[in-house]
Amino acid sequence: MQDSAVPSLSLRVYPTGTKTWTCTVAGRKVSLGRIELMPACAARRECHRLQVEGVAPVWDLPTYRGFALDMWHKTWSTRCKPSTVRGRDHILARQLLPAFGALRIDRITRQIIEDWFAAYSASAPGGANHALKLLRQSLNFALERGLIDSNPAGFVLPNRRARLTRFLSRDEIARLNAALDRHSAGRTGVQADIIRLLLLTGCRKSEITHLRRSEVDGSRLRLEDSKTGPRIVYLSAEARAIVERRMRGAGAYLFPSPRNPARPGSGGLRLWYRIRREIGIEDVRLHDLRHSYASQSVMAGIPLPVVSKLLGHSQVTMTLRYAHSADKDVEAAAERVGARIAGLLWSG
Repeated sequence: MQDSAVPSLSLRVYPTGTKTWTCTVAGRKVSLGRIELMPACAARRECHRLQVEGVAPVWDLPTYRGFALDMWHKTWSTRCKPSTVRGRDHILARQLLPAFGALRIDRITRQIIEDWFAAYSASAPGGANHALKLLRQSLNFALERGLIDSNPAGFVLPNRRARLTRFLSRDEIARLNAALDRHSAGRTGVQADIIRLLLLTGCRKSEITHLRRSEVDGSRLRLEDSKTGPRIVYLSAEARAIVERRMRGAGAYLFPSPRNPARPGSGGLRLWYRIRREIGIEDVRLHDLRHSYASQSVMAGIPLPVVSKLLGHSQVTMTLRYAHSADKDVEAAAERVGARIAGLLWSG
């Protein structure tokens, strides 16, 4: 769709619904950016500027390495949390730069991406999905800056992941508790306390393994930097007892590294894999303790918005996956309501 005021300016609509401004300069189409980020008046000015100054010739386009580490990196590295920057830099260094770094950015094709993605997916399907998402984001930025005409990563489908979440049953929780009791003394005692706290609080692993003494405030944990930012974790009496016992130690961290007390523990938690084998729950991941905490909360009748706050979710919609945990309670309630209404009908 051409602009009536500037004929060389047009609106491009992608199958996904994304709309971008496109300017034709010397027979070459250059993307100016998404319409929600650039009003029409700004797009017209930019189009006029390019008509006068021109655009860089194809041979001046950067390699993916130069583009990713310079132009693109600067747009997000100062705005993201340090942990996010570290995670993205790790993916860039270990996956994206070795695979695409030497290629000129317009020479990255869908086939090249699919071959890389298939090879990576064979060993780490989840990691491949994360890397593909980051690659897609970087090439979207290149598209908006007019360096490429389309995003070849946009057509590569991620690996399908199981939607079902594993919850511990009451019997499994009891067996886990007994196993933790058996390993609560000696060298495995620290790991046993961490695992038990994960189940009692619903916290993420890093929130407990990196817990600082300064973040403990009586019956609360005031986490300075969780996945969704600062948040408060409320401790039950059982969780509080563990924290208070560990507070008697020294150092900045509640669970310090045995090699260097000035640093937090590695979080390897080998005890978890040992206990899984002992009690026959080898399909349960450590993160499923968080899911179990959430499902037990829902089954106890706690409203989803409250469960969301307990888990530190940024949006209540993230908590909706646990709504089905209370299906049996809802079914029982429906039976009681139905029986009551039937009684009223017959009594009338």
